[in-house]
Amino acid sequence: MRLVFAGTPEVALPSLEALLVSDHEVVAVVTRPDARAGRGRSLVPSPVRTRAEAAGLEVLTPARPSDASFQQRLRELAPDVCPVVAYGALVPQSALEIPRHGWVNLHFSLLPAWRGAAPVQHAIMAGDEVTGASTFLLEPGLDTGPVFGVMTETVKPADTAGELLDRLAHGGAGLLVATLDGIADGSLSPVPQRTDGVSLAPKIEVEDARVRWATPALVVDRRVRGCTPAPGAWTVFRGERLKLLPLSVEPGYAGRPLAAGELAVGKREVLVGTASGAVRLGDVRPHGKKQMPAADWARGVRIEDGERFDDD
Repeated sequence: MRLVFAGTPEVALPSLEALLVSDHEVVAVVTRPDARAGRGRSLVPSPVRTRAEAAGLEVLTPARPSDASFQQRLRELAPDVCPVVAYGALVPQSALEIPRHGWVNLHFSLLPAWRGAAPVQHAIMAGDEVTGASTFLLEPGLDTGPVFGVMTETVKPADTAGELLDRLAHGGAGLLVATLDGIADGSLSPVPQRTDGVSLAPKIEVEDARVRWATPALVVDRRVRGCTPAPGAWTVFRGERLKLLPLSVEPGYAGRPLAAGELAVGKREVLVGTASGAVRLGDVRPHGKKQMPAADWARGVRIEDGERFDDD
């Protein structure tokens, strides 16, 4: 089949690579326009654009998929299907109708669970033990279209969102190719999603990534892992933000009870109180400084007895 692939970030690359070596023909790529990044705020192409240009593919970067010029070019390309992975823009009905078999989206959850922009982060923060990926027919609703296929993936106890998403991106690439194969030979038809078990996964904003020490230790652990690497979990110490990388729950901590957010500093460790015991900090990154072990940070700031992270 003739494909026009839509995707933007690095997580879409495994699918693009898999499609390039499949039996299907990728005739063009749709991606978000170049965005400003870095200290110089210079325009930087998306990872998908960079890879597509290296492969000699035509690249379309409409400001909006509703643009008439984009839709006209899409009609000229005459794709059978538009596979989508993390494109990052809403596709209007007028564009959805152009490919003969529609737009097929690879979504990183077991639909109808975790519809939305951040399914992997929410799955980790909710403590899900199993998640996965789904391919479905894109429609105007938020991840509501009928499902072609699914794959499952175990959530490991120490998984960060980045680690889990990487596994899903590579496993999901195979699912996407298999889905397109099934559409091509007529062996696969989409099945409407269940009406029960719906949960939403909105984008994780910076404020959502703040650790609340008055919650149980497991909740703190899941929030930190769910926000790693982006947007990055954080807390406040002496009025300044401190970024937190993955930490560990200490169920066997035998020291004096710690209040929520209270710090206990040892020679090689920094413990913090929560609503259900202590957690041991991993690496941290103070504002304007490099990442470092928590014990090194604690020695540098000379934490006093009874000091705690702000929880307001």
